[in-house]
Amino acid sequence: MRYLFLLSLFISSAVGYAQSAPASVWQDLAKVSFEKKYDELLGFKVDVPVFGKDVRAMEGETIEISGYIVPVEGYKSHNEFVFSAFPYNMCFFCGGAGPETVMEVTASEPVKYRTERITLRGKLHLNDENINQLMYVLTDAELVTK
Repeated sequence: MRYLFLLSLFISSAVGYAQSAPASVWQDLAKVSFEKKYDELLGFKVDVPVFGKDVRAMEGETIEISGYIVPVEGYKSHNEFVFSAFPYNMCFFCGGAGPETVMEVTASEPVKYRTERITLRGKLHLNDENINQLMYVLTDAELVTK
C-alpha cells in the first residue's frame, strides 16, 4: 500500500511538472540583460539584449511554450504573428511587460487567432543583432493540442 502511495505521488508530481514546463520557458527567457550600443544606421545608442548562459543554451532547440497570440498589424497571415507570455491587455506592447515576454512566430501551418492561452512547439532563435525584429523568434512552430 505504501508503495502504491509513493508511486501515485511520483506520477502526479511528474504530470504537474510536464504541465508547468512550458510556462517555465518564459521564466528562463527572462534571464536577459541589456547594454547600450551605438547603432550607426540610426545614429544613436540602442538597447541590445545580452542573453544569459541558460538562454544561450536554448538557441536552435525545439521548445514548447504557452502564451497568447497578440493581434498586431503588419503580419501577413496566421502563419506569422507575435506571441506573448501575457494576455493582450498586459503584454509588452501595452506597457505591462518587458521585451523578454514576447516573440515572433512563424508557424508551419496557420494558427487561428484566439484569446485563450495556447501552447506552441517550435525552434527558438535568439536575435541580438536586428533591431527591427523581436529578440526571440520561434520558427517551424506548430500548435500543441492537449
